[in-house]
Amino acid sequence: MNIFEKLIGSLDEKREWKAMEARAKALPSDYSKAYNAMKNYIFSLGVGTEWKDCKRIFSGILDLLEEGAAEGKKVTDLTGEDVAAFCDDLVKDEKTWMDKYRKELNQSIQKRLDKK
Repeated sequence: MNIFEKLIGSLDEKREWKAMEARAKALPSDYSKAYNAMKNYIFSLGVGTEWKDCKRIFSGILDLLEEGAAEGKKVTDLTGEDVAAFCDDLVKDEKTWMDKYRKELNQSIQKRLDKK
C-alpha cells in the first residue's frame, strides 16, 4: 500500500484526489511539473496524515498555479526562488507521519505498562 492509498480511504476522497490530479495535468507543462515536484517534496517530509489537510494544501497550490498560469507568470514568481522553503512554510504547522508514529509508540508502551 503506497502513501496515497493510506491517506485516501473513501471513494469520495479518491474522486477528489483524481479531480485534483486532473487539474494538475491540465496545467501548462512547467506548472504541472512544478506541482508534481512540490507534491513529492511535501510527501517526502511525511506530511499528510489527514485527507482534509492534504486536500487544503494541494488545492491551494493548484489554485495558485492556475491563477499564475492564467496571468502568464513563472512558477518562481509565485513561489519565490526557493521553492522548498515555500513548501516548508505551507506545511510548517501540519502533523507528519512521524508525529503519528511517535504517538502510537508512546500509547502502545503506556498500554503495556498499565497492564502490569
